[in-house]
Amino acid sequence: MIVRVLGHGQFRLDDGDMATVEAADDAVEAAIAAGDESAFQAALGGLIDTIRRVGDAVPDDEFVGSDIIVPDRDITLAEAQALESAASGEGLFPG
Repeated sequence: MIVRVLGHGQFRLDDGDMATVEAADDAVEAAIAAGDESAFQAALGGLIDTIRRVGDAVPDDEFVGSDIIVPDRDITLAEAQALESAASGEGLFPG
């Protein structure tokens, strides 16, 4: 799976990494549901850090489509809630 983190590039995630990334995504989803801005910011930062830690950076000269796009840390809770309601409501990583 290829994940683009806005402002950070693309990362290739192996199937073995998905449980770790999905757990971080669950924290983002819970913070959105709770309407807790500080928890959301912390959880989103944790998700981005997790993707960058477990994923392999896609080289800048390799052009591949992204399966998932994760917003940068500057997104607000209200903006994330609007994105989630426009999507499936399952967080960024379905499963």
